[in-house]
Parts: sequence; structure tokens; C-alpha cells
Amino acid sequence: MSMTETAPPPPAKAKARKGKAVEVPSAARAARSRKPMPIVPPQNVSGNALVLVIAIMTFLSCLTLGAVTLVRDTAATWQSEIAREATIQIKPAEDFDIEAALEQAADIARGFAGVRSASVVDDAATARLLEPWLGSGVDLSELPVPRLVTVTIDPASPPDFAVMRDAIAGSVPNAALDDHRTWVDRLVAMARTTVAIGVAVLALILSATVLTVVFATRGAMSGNGHVIEVLHFVGAEAGFIARQFRSHFLLTGMKGAVAGGALAALVFLVFSWWSGRNLATPEGDQAAALFGNFSIGLAGYAGVGIIVIAIAILTAVTTHATVVSYLADLDATPGDR
Repeated sequence: MSMTETAPPPPAKAKARKGKAVEVPSAARAARSRKPMPIVPPQNVSGNALVLVIAIMTFLSCLTLGAVTLVRDTAATWQSEIAREATIQIKPAEDFDIEAALEQAADIARGFAGVRSASVVDDAATARLLEPWLGSGVDLSELPVPRLVTVTIDPASPPDFAVMRDAIAGSVPNAALDDHRTWVDRLVAMARTTVAIGVAVLALILSATVLTVVFATRGAMSGNGHVIEVLHFVGAEAGFIARQFRSHFLLTGMKGAVAGGALAALVFLVFSWWSGRNLATPEGDQAAALFGNFSIGLAGYAGVGIIVIAIAILTAVTTHATVVSYLADLDATPGDR
């Protein structure tokens, strides 16, 4: 009886015939199609919190810059307006012709080089000046209200105020010249103090941002410490690992900075629109007198953009320095890791 030879099983389709596609096992195909996981984890709860923190810091930085810009511009406007005018004040007295004294003081002021004009503030204008305190319909003849002469000065070549003051005081009784130098000095001091405070606050906010990024970077590295250590010890350079973290936190910082800067710009636009709509109201007039029209101008918005870019770059640079420092410590103490 002859034994029938058993044919060997057909080989797996590891090799394809000529002209036919090779069948790849499903496991290999899945491994090939799987995307490599990044060293830095994608956005999670802590990443979203960092974006929010950076947005808040950027918003506060832009508000500080805008406030400093408003105060500086308003102080410069006040200083310019005050430097262009001086005031002669004449107090009333019994049996004293104040109208003639006003004209005489104006004539003396016009005689000095550097004086463009001198005009007497009439009763109607004086009543409008006193209306916020005394109300309307006030009879100035019944009140001992001082009268004023407004002197317009050439800012390029102002007159000698000391000589003018002596000439007016010697010729016109009860007259005094006020060149507003005291107010100008106070405004300059206030503007400089405000700018210094704003710069200090901005520096504190940026320092807090740097510390926040350092803690966030350290936390991300601690959460993936085993992966980073393996990569580092098998030959991955510190620059490669630092670039991965830097790119991730640069994007994070840019998202938060853009959000905070856009919100700050929106706040300034809303306040500028509100002040423009309320110019004829008492509240709007008072706000405009103190802060102008709440418009920070092109320079202010350019500063907001610079802060946005600066915070994003600062986030990336801080992350890079933190990662390099962390890996340097890793190399210095390999036995403890």
C-alpha cells in the first residue's frame, strides 16, 4: 500500500508574485500608520490653564502700558497748553475801576517781546467759569470776584516773566501775574512718577509670567521625566529636546498673549467710543479733561502688539533655558535619576 505524500502547506503571502501587491500584516500596517507621539504632551488641563494665565498677564501688561500712555499724553497736552498762556489776576476793591485796570494790564503785557496777544476775560466768560460752583445767573457785580487777563505766549521765545511781573505789579494795583510754572513742574513730576510706576508694574507682571512658565515647564518635564531621561541617555541632544519644549510653549504663549492683547485693545476701543459719545455730558467733559478722549493712538496699539510678541518670545526663551538647565542637572547627577 503506497503512502500518499502530504503536500506542505502553502507559504504565507510574505512574497508576492511578480506584478501583484505584497500583503502587509495588519499589525505592521498599524505600526507604520501610527503617528509618533510628541515629547511634550498635547494641550491638557494644565496647558489650558497656562494659556489663561498668560492671557491675563498680557491683558494686565497692555492695560498698564495703555494707562501710562494716556497719562503721559494728557500731561504733555496740559503742559503744552499751560506753556502757551499766562494769566494776570486783578482783585476788586472799593473805589477801584477794575475795567480800566484790566485794560492797562493787557496793554503792559502786549508791550513785551514774546507775547502774541492779551485779552480781557469779560463778565460772561467769567460767569461761565464759575457756573459749576455758583450756578447760572450770578451777578458778578455783587461778588468780589477777581477778573482775569489771558496772555498768549510764544512757546519758542517766551518773555521775561520776572520783568513783566514787576512791571504789572508796579503799575496796576491788586494785579498779579501767574505764569503757571508751578503747575508745569507738578505736571512733569506727575508724568514722570506715573511712567516710573507703570514700568515697575510692567516689570513685576513680566517677572510673574517668567516664573509661571518656569513652573509649567518643570511640571511638563516631571510628568514625562522617564521619556526625557531615556531619550537623553540614548543620545538625544539637549538642543533637540529643548526645541520640542520651546516650540510647544511658544505656541502656548502666543495663544495666551494674542488673546490678552486683543481683549486689552477691545477695552481701549470701547472706552474711546464711550468718551466720543459722551463729550457733551458733564461726565464725559470731566473724563476728557483728566484723560483726554481715552484714545491711546497708533503708538499705544503698536505697544500692545510689541507686548504680545515680547511675551510669546519670553515664554519660549524661558522654556528653553529651563529645559537646558534641567538636562544639565540630569548630566551632573546621573546616579540619582
